[in-house]
Amino acid sequence: MHFAEAKGILNGSGGYFGMNIYRGCSHGCIYCDSRSSCYQFMHPFEDIEVKKNAPELLEKALKSKRKRCMIGTGAMSDPYMHCEEELRLTRRCLEIILENGFGAAVQTKSDRILRDIDLLLEINRSAKCVVEMTLTTYDDELCRILEPNVCNTKRRIEVLAEMQSRGIPTIVWITPILPFINDTEDNITAILNECVRVGVKGIIDFGMGLTLREGDREYYYAALDKHFPGMKERYIRRYGNAYELPSPNAKELSGIFRNICRDNGILSTPDVCFRFLQEFPEKYLQMSIFDL
Repeated sequence: MHFAEAKGILNGSGGYFGMNIYRGCSHGCIYCDSRSSCYQFMHPFEDIEVKKNAPELLEKALKSKRKRCMIGTGAMSDPYMHCEEELRLTRRCLEIILENGFGAAVQTKSDRILRDIDLLLEINRSAKCVVEMTLTTYDDELCRILEPNVCNTKRRIEVLAEMQSRGIPTIVWITPILPFINDTEDNITAILNECVRVGVKGIIDFGMGLTLREGDREYYYAALDKHFPGMKERYIRRYGNAYELPSPNAKELSGIFRNICRDNGILSTPDVCFRFLQEFPEKYLQMSIFDL
């Protein structure tokens, strides 16, 4: 990793802002869209750029805001990578969010988030906290190939269950679904049934498929050559150079997804899930009027 002085930390407008404390990732997921050339990384993706002044920038930004809102992190780079064990920048930023009365939406694949469950609980008590987990495959062996340097799906489900037991709402990202690899009824059903069991609030699905673009595509295809010989050629024959790669089973899998979510009262469209993530609690907005 290397350290950098960032000029700003928050992006967004209105009632929701996102931040990335780190840039790059050490999880090694073979499908990671953040590797794409459009994000203009000027350093190797595994050489994590650490925004060492992130807490100071966040505190200054939050103190300047007239209205409290949700602060999200994890959309581009996981806030609980290996380097967080020592640096604890994510924890410090959560402390600042709590101190200033804002809400937090944290997206990760790592069980390291449990180290900060005390702060997440306090944020949820005073405002609102949502924990988001990505689940792609229920098979442990396949998980080690697709997401080699992070805890497996079953451990992430344990994290979701722990959050639920503390009253912290959770959202699952069931994406990406890789054509000919994890796009099976058994896999999708197993993940969804576990989501039902642990009481997740919502599940985000973007159509049971994968997106590839320059930078991401090359890394993904190299992984296919290593772990699934002949699969790259199968992709090229079917999809060419397309950005969107829907699973051949997308219609059937989407039907299973919709039915299970509907039958169990789980939020199931991206718009509705994002609305829940971004909404700051009305009761707290009303209380804050008296603090002016």
